[in-house]
Amino acid sequence: MVTYSSLTLKDVLNQSRILYADRPSLAFVGEKPLSYCELSILVNNTSCLLSTIGIEKGDRVALLGENSPNWGIAYLAITCMGAVVVPILPDFSGVEVERILDHSQAKAIFVSAKQFSKVGLQNNHISPDVILLNNLEVVLSSDGVLDKSMGYSMPEPMLNIDFCNIETPEPMEEDLAAIIYTSGTTGRPKGVMLTHKNLISNALSTFQIQDIKSSDRLVSLLPLSHTYECTIGFIMPVMRGASVFYLQKPPTPPVLIPALQEIKPTMMLVVPLIIEKVFRSKILPQLTSSKIRTRLYKIPLFRKVLHKVAAKKLFKTFGGALHFFGVGGAKLSYDVERFLFEGGFPYSIGYGMTEAAPLLSGCTPSLVKFRCAGFTLPGQEMKVVNPNPSTGEGEVWVRGANIMEGYYKDEDLTREVLTEDGWLKTGDLGVIHKNGFLELRGRLKNMIVGPSGENIYPEDIEEVINSHSMVLESLVYEISGKLEAKVLLNYEALEAKYANIKEAAANMQQSIQERAKVIMDDIKSYANSKVASFSKLNLIIEQNEPFEKTPTHKIKRFIYTNAK
Repeated sequence: MVTYSSLTLKDVLNQSRILYADRPSLAFVGEKPLSYCELSILVNNTSCLLSTIGIEKGDRVALLGENSPNWGIAYLAITCMGAVVVPILPDFSGVEVERILDHSQAKAIFVSAKQFSKVGLQNNHISPDVILLNNLEVVLSSDGVLDKSMGYSMPEPMLNIDFCNIETPEPMEEDLAAIIYTSGTTGRPKGVMLTHKNLISNALSTFQIQDIKSSDRLVSLLPLSHTYECTIGFIMPVMRGASVFYLQKPPTPPVLIPALQEIKPTMMLVVPLIIEKVFRSKILPQLTSSKIRTRLYKIPLFRKVLHKVAAKKLFKTFGGALHFFGVGGAKLSYDVERFLFEGGFPYSIGYGMTEAAPLLSGCTPSLVKFRCAGFTLPGQEMKVVNPNPSTGEGEVWVRGANIMEGYYKDEDLTREVLTEDGWLKTGDLGVIHKNGFLELRGRLKNMIVGPSGENIYPEDIEEVINSHSMVLESLVYEISGKLEAKVLLNYEALEAKYANIKEAAANMQQSIQERAKVIMDDIKSYANSKVASFSKLNLIIEQNEPFEKTPTHKIKRFIYTNAK
């Protein structure tokens, strides 16, 4: 059992350097990993580099770039010298990046060549020092043009003589470690303030429900700038001497599958969209590839057999060594979880928030309860406030050492979500069952009150709509007391379904467009046959472009509902 003299990232790295000195730490797939000793040297050198350009304890340093070993080095270098890291999501626009730099008053920024054009240094009244993430070197001129295709490299992991006399500040548990800006689903960016203790205590609590060993291997798919991947997929593996591998290209099947076969990960983190796409585009079509198989699939006994066979193939596709497949960031659809559950795939549903550093509940795969998000992490408290007498559901509140300090420079918003005695109002509706497992029902702000006072959860109706074979995604909302839905159709499935039509290409496309209108009516009938009378849809509208999403691939509802 590892013990820490203080709950800081610096103490974590020092312990890992001693315990796992020669173990592989971070690497790109296909490249030689840094050892933990080499990682520690590079972090120390980079911390000293920050000191030489004037960064002091408490200063904010932004971090904008794609997942890479260099990202982890920069994150640790900033936090281990007592400065505050400001991770910025690569998906943010140039305007959002500039606003974050301005609001956080960042004195320096690590930025990748691909993201460099977003920094807009000439337009900021504060002109931060720039360190190129690709090689961890200071950019001497801010008016140059960088080659976006520039690869990654790093200095030799050797003690730098120039830095020998530099003593960097010592971070304390209660010191701020990170300010994480997220647009969430509200459209209002917030700077979540997390201390060293917030992050490390959350990791230690999570270890009590799912441990990580030095022999574990992870392939990182989600952005490190999101707390979900940063804490669970980066900080926790570093604490246990595990190895984390990164892709240098987007995780398309031709890139991802060979990487999984090479690394054979033992643990992975995904958001629902990733596994839902795999299930609906690859697995389900095979399970229902003929009329006979379609009929058999509707019979529970045969469906379970088919699921076990398909899950075994999926397990091999992912490298054949997984013992933990974590799903979080949004609600996993019913049909996809049913496949994972019945197929015996080693998955686990977790629930968390950036404001909680992030995990609030979860469990090891062997304890998973269908449609639940695990149980409260040890050392944390969870309760349901003002539960409905008949259903037991209410708003989930949580409290613990992992809960944020508040929102940066926003005391009013902080008071809205944090009570005086430390409870975080999550805004999520849920039920805590007698066995202690949490079942989430939806977002409080999304809930629609029906004509007779019924609670209608758009997410539940969307789940039904999305289970239709011709639907990619949907959004349910209320207008003038009626329920409507926007639906993004799966045109690839539509074209495959009508591929036998003997028509010219132009006519075929027109025919598919006409059939799409028929499909919309079919989707409405399909959904209404599976929901309660007060949740029936009045109208379905085709969504022609993919919905805009948050970093965890939740639809930004405010964009579409505010327009109504």
